[in-house]
Amino acid sequence: MDESKKMALMAVEALEDKKGKDITILDISEISVLADYFIIANGLNRNQIQAMSDSVEDALGREGYLPKQIEGYQSAGWILLDFKDIIVHIFSSEDRAFYDLERVWRDGKEISKEDLM
Repeated sequence: MDESKKMALMAVEALEDKKGKDITILDISEISVLADYFIIANGLNRNQIQAMSDSVEDALGREGYLPKQIEGYQSAGWILLDFKDIIVHIFSSEDRAFYDLERVWRDGKEISKEDLM
């Protein structure tokens, strides 16, 4: 398993562990140099969104993957965790609908968790 798939799988499992909603995995490796995968999820409230972010950071950190950048943690409407090969977006439901990254990145290929295994 390549590193970016391994990281993406760990991030998805960390989001699932904190009951993340509507987890979407986009393979953007063919259309962007930003990352190989976008993982998009939403939470029900600020505390859950921050807990989801903490869970992803902890899970990847235990394996030696440190975030290059984290944005939006305090406001928790949209938290972005940039791990270079993967970028995790955690939204409130309202912000996810407003920014609609799945539409913006529609040229990416939506894949399942099983595709990462």
